[in-house]
Amino acid sequence: MTDARRLSLWLDQVADDGDHLTPRPPLEGDTEADVVVVGAGLTGLWTAYYLTEADPELRIVLVEREFAGFGASGRNGGWCSALFPASASALARDHGAPAANAMRAAMRDTVVEVGGVAAFEEIDCDFAYGGTLRLARSAAQLERARAEADEAAHWGDDLELLDAAAARSRLAATHVLGGTFTTDCARVQPARLARGLARVVAERGVLIAEGTTALRLSPRAVVTDHGTVRARHVVRATEAWTSQLPGSRRDVIPVYSLMIATEPLPAELWDRIGLARGETFSDHRHLVIYGQRTADDRIAFGGRGAYHRGSRIDPALDHPERVQAHLRRTLVELLPELAETAITHAWGGPLGIARDWQASVGLDARTGLAWAGGYVGDGLATTNLAGRTLADLITGHDSPLTRLPWVDHRSPRWEPEPARWLGVNAGLAAAVAADAEERLTRRPSGLARVLARLTDH
Repeated sequence: MTDARRLSLWLDQVADDGDHLTPRPPLEGDTEADVVVVGAGLTGLWTAYYLTEADPELRIVLVEREFAGFGASGRNGGWCSALFPASASALARDHGAPAANAMRAAMRDTVVEVGGVAAFEEIDCDFAYGGTLRLARSAAQLERARAEADEAAHWGDDLELLDAAAARSRLAATHVLGGTFTTDCARVQPARLARGLARVVAERGVLIAEGTTALRLSPRAVVTDHGTVRARHVVRATEAWTSQLPGSRRDVIPVYSLMIATEPLPAELWDRIGLARGETFSDHRHLVIYGQRTADDRIAFGGRGAYHRGSRIDPALDHPERVQAHLRRTLVELLPELAETAITHAWGGPLGIARDWQASVGLDARTGLAWAGGYVGDGLATTNLAGRTLADLITGHDSPLTRLPWVDHRSPRWEPEPARWLGVNAGLAAAVAADAEERLTRRPSGLARVLARLTDH
């Protein structure tokens, strides 16, 4: 209980709700199913949910090493957004403009879908359509904000360019020159969403075998430390932990994202800060930061990233004091009124990044192996789209979702070590340097343009 609470503010709150986070019983020896899903995060849970919608008679086994919501699904920033790691322009270049438009529309619809399911299933996950504010706090950031607004209009995205006064009226941060605002995002308490979905699918008859480690995934079978599950379809829904699976170690890399949360703030402070509608927020710097006003009036604030050699994932990496101190300094620089505010929670965890920064979902009909992931930190909503798409692929339903451009996309594999450690950390350092360059020159960073080409953004 104590260790689970330390994983995030969100899981601590879930425990306060009365969910003791005690793992369900592990697999009891060999068994058979129609579908076996490895990973009880949001990808796996949404897949199970929509499979039971499509065919309630399906026998579904969900295998999880820890407990449902243990990974990024219980630790993320709580943005249920229409963001997708590959830009619409990149998708259009590879698949054509109609495909890019379809992907953007699907992502916008997904935000609504998540809220609808949460309401229908009575999952109290603090879902609030607050939208996302991205501040421009330098001349270079303002130029990017204008370009982003122009690009969004081309693809039908609702993104408003704000002047300084309009941006500050939403969030009274320092050095604000303008910003952008989109309605296509909702604030969510992610662990409550994941735990609620686990309850729903378990009530529908899905066997969730927690405390069960998948040792090998192969066509028609998953070998675990508690027995083998044989099934017509095997779904890999392991996101960053894919890098720990035999045969998949270079499919994605685990990059750490870290967060802090303040104590609940008094109403008079919120009157000065803003975020009155529960907006999520960020700015247009290169090294990503993100935050939200929580339902209990905290600020949950994060940034990324860190990659550890050999795709290392270790609980010891979840609480780096140096990075979390830097997050606090960044938050106070943004909102100086928080200088004396207590930080009550600090946590982190890995997210998955594919070599070409493109999330994907797919099914190999020959082997029955399916997968989804590589969300690059934009997974809270995208997992829902993945679950709906996998359900259609597995049940053989030809739908608009199965024709989206991310379906059956195959990313190249990451380089062997030490090349990938050097390359990834050079990229992260370049993002920091690009922000520093822009502060000094007050012009868009040339280094950032090179970095954007390398990541295909």
